[in-house]
Amino acid sequence: MKKYFIQKAPFVVPTTDGKLIEEHHGLATTNNSAISIAHMIAPPGWSEPFQTPEFDEYTYIIKGKKQFIIEDETIVLEAGQSIKIEKNTRVQYSNPFDEPCEYLAICTPAFSMNAVNREE
Repeated sequence: MKKYFIQKAPFVVPTTDGKLIEEHHGLATTNNSAISIAHMIAPPGWSEPFQTPEFDEYTYIIKGKKQFIIEDETIVLEAGQSIKIEKNTRVQYSNPFDEPCEYLAICTPAFSMNAVNREE
């Protein structure tokens, strides 16, 4: 039995907002509830509703910029920077800039729609 797994076919999460989400490891791809790792590209002008996830989320910016509103503070990360946002923290993610933002998102435990707690 192999002691490794190479992901060659990430799950592309269906979206309606132009954002590319490729989950490499996590609930949708490998049924791993401990961690999820996704490659994402957020188009210019993209944003999500505020949410209060029940998981820690790490974001590493590969290209472009991404805006975070964490509680009452607005933060912008650029390529080469990363952030950890602790679970049970109210946050909004967006790309209000003129270029796409490419990044990696790692959630522990794994991302799930049941645990993200998006606001209406």
